[in-house]
Amino acid sequence: MIALLAPGQGAQSPGMLAPWLELDGARARVQAWSERAGLDLERLGTTADADEIKDTAVTQPLVVALSLLAAQDLTSRHDIPANTPVAGHSVGELAAAAIAGVLSPDDAVALAAVRGREMAAACALEPTAMSAVMGGDPEAVVEHLTSLGLDPANRNGAGQIVAAGRKPALEALGEEPPAGTKIRPLPVAGAFHTRFMAPARDAFGKQADDAAAAPPKLPLLSNADGAVVEDADEIVRRLVEQITRPVRWDSCMSTLAERGVGAVVELPPAGTLTGLVRRELKGTKTVALKKPEDLDKVAELLDADRTGADTSGSDA
Repeated sequence: MIALLAPGQGAQSPGMLAPWLELDGARARVQAWSERAGLDLERLGTTADADEIKDTAVTQPLVVALSLLAAQDLTSRHDIPANTPVAGHSVGELAAAAIAGVLSPDDAVALAAVRGREMAAACALEPTAMSAVMGGDPEAVVEHLTSLGLDPANRNGAGQIVAAGRKPALEALGEEPPAGTKIRPLPVAGAFHTRFMAPARDAFGKQADDAAAAPPKLPLLSNADGAVVEDADEIVRRLVEQITRPVRWDSCMSTLAERGVGAVVELPPAGTLTGLVRRELKGTKTVALKKPEDLDKVAELLDADRTGADTSGSDA
């Protein structure tokens, strides 16, 4: 079985959209999404520099648009089995919801723009940040973060937990890290997936209420706990609450393993999630879609899936 994964903020790079605009109809779709997002996504994804596209208000709709552009071409080339799990990390969960058929791609990009804009505004209210905690015992790390008044905003598995909160507390974490860990400050605007994002959650929720939602056509894994959620209204509610709740990507990977996933395809801008899968789910085949030519690699996985062949191994 294969799974489709959609990355989140932090995976972006300058010019990442450019090669994908050569796909049939790509420019027209990006233009339509630009109008819904209120941003020139084509310019941002082709000629904008790293500083401009790291802006939360820009990054989130741009990443979702790119993932969906590749997903639409992928599904036009190949029949995706109905049991294919879909999951997205943080804002990538909006792309995953669209791939699963819960949201339209237009609504997913528009909601990503609202989400990014409101989270950027929430970041400006108080100085907060995030740091990656690498290694150590996960429960001991979480206990240490709690003692400092920090939140485990992302529990990513593969020995990685992202701490989030006020900057002085993060400085204290850097000075006294948990045993066996390394601390790496992250270049983000604030404490995502914590109580500090409550204003963004409320504003996003009002927009999400207006989006048409349908039951998923593919199994959609939730960031909240890795569960497969089938009710459309519950999925939307979780997308809203996700803004202030931790991302449990570790739980999502556990669900992939439980469902017998032997290969994953990460949509662009790819690399982060396949890296986590390789470290956590040893032997799982991974394909990171970095350019349109990589779409051809998916055919091999689908053929193996249909025939029951072994899909384990290194990156394709």
